[in-house]
Amino acid sequence: MPIEVPAGTASNLCFDLFSDQAEDGNIEYKLKLVNPSQYRFEHLVTQMKWRLQEGRGEAVYQIGVEDNGLLVGLSEEEMRASLKTLRRMAEKVGADITVLREREVDYDSDVPRKITEVLVRKVPDNQQFLDLRVAVLGNVDSGKSTLLGVLTQGELDNGRGRARLNLFRHLHEIQSGRTSSISFEILGFNSKGEVVNYSDSRTAEEICESSSKMITFIDLAGHHKYLKTTIFGLTSYCPDFAMLVVSANTGIAGTTREHLGLAMALKVPFFIVISKVDLCSKATVERTVKQLERILKQPGCNKLPLLVTSDDDAVTAAQQFAQSPNITPIFTLSSVSGENLDLLKVFLNILPPLTNSKEQEELMQQLTEFQVDEIYTVPEVGTVVGGTLSSGICREGESLVVGPTDDGKFLRLKVCSIQRNRSACRVLRAGQAATLALGPFDRSLLRKGMVMVSPEMNPTICSVFEAEIVLLFHATTFRKGFQVTVHVGNVRQTAIVEKIHGKDKLRTGEKAVVCFRFIKHPEYLKIGHGCPSSTP
Repeated sequence: MPIEVPAGTASNLCFDLFSDQAEDGNIEYKLKLVNPSQYRFEHLVTQMKWRLQEGRGEAVYQIGVEDNGLLVGLSEEEMRASLKTLRRMAEKVGADITVLREREVDYDSDVPRKITEVLVRKVPDNQQFLDLRVAVLGNVDSGKSTLLGVLTQGELDNGRGRARLNLFRHLHEIQSGRTSSISFEILGFNSKGEVVNYSDSRTAEEICESSSKMITFIDLAGHHKYLKTTIFGLTSYCPDFAMLVVSANTGIAGTTREHLGLAMALKVPFFIVISKVDLCSKATVERTVKQLERILKQPGCNKLPLLVTSDDDAVTAAQQFAQSPNITPIFTLSSVSGENLDLLKVFLNILPPLTNSKEQEELMQQLTEFQVDEIYTVPEVGTVVGGTLSSGICREGESLVVGPTDDGKFLRLKVCSIQRNRSACRVLRAGQAATLALGPFDRSLLRKGMVMVSPEMNPTICSVFEAEIVLLFHATTFRKGFQVTVHVGNVRQTAIVEKIHGKDKLRTGEKAVVCFRFIKHPEYLKIGHGCPSSTP
C-alpha cells in the first residue's frame, strides 16, 4: 500500500516508518551491540553474512532500533561501543562499514539518544561485484551525456559540452553534440562508499578491480528521430532503473513525456534529475519541479514525488525507491557548478539491487540463454557479440547454439572467451551483461535479436504471435493491415497487424489483444517475454 506523504518530506520518512523487521532483505535492526559474549559475537557475524548475501554484498544496519521497529536510541558511549563491535563483525566477514547518517530521538531520558544508520559492503565471495544498469532518458539537449561525462570522468563541464566528448561514438555526434547511438559508461563505488571513476587516469579494468559496486549507465538518444534506438535500449538491455533528465530552463518538452511513458509501460522504476539549474533563477527551477510533481501525481502515473535536498533525503530516497515503486526521487543539479551533484552520488551509492540472492540463484539454475544485442569483428580475436545473460551460467569454452537464422535454424558455436566491463571473466551469471568472443564464427550469420542458448533447451521460434497492447498515441486509428516496428526484449522487426481481437480498430489509450506476423524472418519469443512495444 503506497505511503501518502507530501513532496519534500524525505528526511522524516525512513525513521518515522520503521515496521517489524523482515526476515528476508538486507536491512537489520539492532538495539545495541555493547560488549557481546564470544557466542553472541559469532551469532552476530553469521547474521551479517546472511544479510550481505540477501543484499548481494550490501547490508544496512539501523543501530538503536528494536526488532519491532521502536526507535529507542543509544547514548553517545553505547553508540560508540556498538559501532566498534559492528566494525569488528565487518572485519570478520571481510567488509567495510560507512556511517550513512545519525538522528537524535525523543525518548524518556535526560541523556541525548541517537539512532545511527550504517552501510556494510563487501565484494561477494565469488568476486562478482554488484552491477546495476541505469538507462538515461530525456529530451534532446537536456544534458544527459554531459551529466554522465561529469559523473564518470570526475571533472565538471565548462558549459560548452566538454564533459560529453569522451562519450560520443561517432564523428557526427561530436559535431552536432547529439547522441544518436547507445553507449555505456561506468561509475564505481568501493567498499567504503567512495567514488571510483576515470579521474586519476584510471582504466576501465582498474575501476572494476577497485569497485565493489558498479553503476553501468546506458546513454540513450533524446532526439525523436532516434526513438527506435531508445526503445531498443530500454527493451533489450534490461535496465534495473531509469534516470529521466529534464532541463530546468525548458521543463517538460519534446520527447520527455514519451520517455516517461515508455519507462512506465515497460515497468522500469525511474528517478528524475533536473539539470542546468545554474542557467535559471530559483523561481524557474521551482516551476519545473512543480510541473513534474503535477504530472507524476496524475491518475495515469500515480507516483509520489520526493524532492531530494540533503544527504539525509538521498539516503531515504534510495531505500524507499527500491521498496516502493510509487516513490519517485527528484534531484536538482548542475554539471557546470557541481551543485547537488554529491546528492546524486550518495543516492547511487546506496541504491540497492531489485533482485535478492534467492531470485538470482533461481535464474542461475535455469538453462543458459544469452541475448545478442551487438555484433563486432575484432582483429586477432574474430567475431564478438555483446548482450545480457537472461538465465543460467555461461563459461569459457562452452558450446551453445545461436539463432534463429532466416530459415528458422539454430547453429552450433563455441564461447572462446568472456569480457565483462572490459576486463576478462571466466564465468558469466544470470542478469550480467558481457561480450563473448566466438573465434572464427561467420559474422554474416549473426544479427541483433538472436539468442545463444543451451543445446538442451530445444528452443521454439515463431512468425506469428499474439500480444496485449496499449495504444499510447496514434494520430489516426490503429487497424488490421498496419505495419509497425515491434520491440520485444532484444527483438526488433517490422510486423503486420493480422487481427485485433474483439474490435475493428484501436484509438489512443485503448487496450486489446492483437495478432502480429513478422514480415522478414521468425524470431525466438517466450510467453510473457518482456513488455512488447511498437512504433508505427
